[in-house]
Amino acid sequence: MAETFDVLRDGSTPAATSVIRDSPAMIHGPRHVAEPAKSAPAPPYRVLLTCNYFEPGFRAGGPVRSVAQLLDTISPAIEVTMVTRDRDLGSTQPYPGLSGQWVDRGNARIYYLDPGRPAQWYTLLKALRSTTFDLLYVNSLWARSSILPILAAQAGIIRVERVLVAPRGELAASALGVKSRKKKLFLSVWGPILKRLNVYWHATSPHEGQLIRTLFPWARIETRRNEVSLPPEPIPPGAIDGPPQLVFIGRISPIKNVAKVIEALALVTQPVILDVYGPIEDPSYWAECQRLAHRLPAHVTLSYRGELAPDAVRSSFSRYDMFVFPTQGENFGHVIAESLSASCPVICSDNTPWSPVLREGGGAVLTDVTATTLAHQIDQFAARTPAERLAARRAAGQAYRAWRAESAGPNILDQIRLTADER
Repeated sequence: MAETFDVLRDGSTPAATSVIRDSPAMIHGPRHVAEPAKSAPAPPYRVLLTCNYFEPGFRAGGPVRSVAQLLDTISPAIEVTMVTRDRDLGSTQPYPGLSGQWVDRGNARIYYLDPGRPAQWYTLLKALRSTTFDLLYVNSLWARSSILPILAAQAGIIRVERVLVAPRGELAASALGVKSRKKKLFLSVWGPILKRLNVYWHATSPHEGQLIRTLFPWARIETRRNEVSLPPEPIPPGAIDGPPQLVFIGRISPIKNVAKVIEALALVTQPVILDVYGPIEDPSYWAECQRLAHRLPAHVTLSYRGELAPDAVRSSFSRYDMFVFPTQGENFGHVIAESLSASCPVICSDNTPWSPVLREGGGAVLTDVTATTLAHQIDQFAARTPAERLAARRAAGQAYRAWRAESAGPNILDQIRLTADER
């Protein structure tokens, strides 16, 4: 988790004093001869960033951690104003003491908005209209937190020079398949608006870039994978005795596909243990998972362990032999990086950008995700000796170390800023 938030109760900004302190001045020597004024510092590159959910919440998964790390790695040349909701995904209660407040986090100021309170909208709009933003960065294609600021920019209600859209996996086939008719109708209207605004797109992988290009052939795409706050070295693995310890960590929703894991466990022949962690985002889907769990054979143990705080995910992975994650689609897959960083290999679908890393890292990648193929992979892994399972965990750590070493370079906001400077 990030550092403790400092709430500015009066809504003031520390930047106000620096404007006075850094103003150019005429300096007079002993003979009262004017010397040239010092050149004024370059103005900051101002970014307005919106996302539906943010810390201290965590139920929205990887995007929350990716945006947090993005804020923590921007250069001093960037100044971010961020707007997010005042509560976590699925929660009816706001974060204590944060609703309608401005919060400082490094070079960013964050406003926690209750969309149902007109007074907070007025406060927010008043603050945004006082600034011209170099970039509007929205972290969804069709969330209201993206649509409203884009329309406000188009209408001139807020002043924005450029718009950057991050779909965050919303263009994957599995995501578009949910409420597909409604989404197709929306895109038929929204696409021309985005084209007219000449927006840029943030793809977190070449694969996501291809998805964007398929729907929006005119798109100008900037590719930069998500930032992670993980250390460069993996957690050293230790031997785990007894039956293989499997884990699933993720939102309990159809796209994460935990029901497929439970279906597969009904077919395995080896003794295995599976622990499931994550917020129940879709109660009807979880009810289906529970029905499937009642049919499991005696040699399979399944336990639901509840939700995990973000700072407990990595240490939890370190206690397991394998992460089973037949996801229907990830534009990045922050949880996969966390698993590898804990030396926990992954059985995964091929609907992520991680396939080459996972194959090198002691895991398996399924091109055909059925209960039968998944059960076969679990059985193969469960037949290994504890020493062989430990070797797979070491391979996962080595694959993570190599992947992490390739993460250098500016984050997406600095990448856009530098691109603008070159023009």
